Amino acid sequence: MIGALATLLLFQLAGETIVRLTGAPVPGPVVGMALLVAALAVRRGPGEILPGVANGLLQHLALLFVPAGTGVMVHAARLGEEAVAVIVALVVSTALTIAVAASVFVLVARATDRGEGTERGA
Repeated sequence: MIGALATLLLFQLAGETIVRLTGAPVPGPVVGMALLVAALAVRRGPGEILPGVANGLLQHLALLFVPAGTGVMVHAARLGEEAVAVIVALVVSTALTIAVAASVFVLVARATDRGEGTERGA
């Protein structure tokens, strides 16, 4: 269990290090997560212990949102001043996310569709 947690933290550290060295405009944990996904793809699976640790972290994920909620409360006045910009950003980013997800779904469906047992338009 300690080894799996250390693995997750090492990938996060690697991501942070890469971002700091390169100045990339991406959060370090995102780069670390991409590295972890690549490592798991090369290894062809997460092993036996990593899923248990990851599921344990996911069960307590709500605790990680407490600092963000506190930040919203602290900056409530500023958010009120910029409410229109925040709402527009949320709506536009949500619409773009839905459009990109739908496009990726269609592309993957077309790429994997071999016409076996599927009826179009039915």
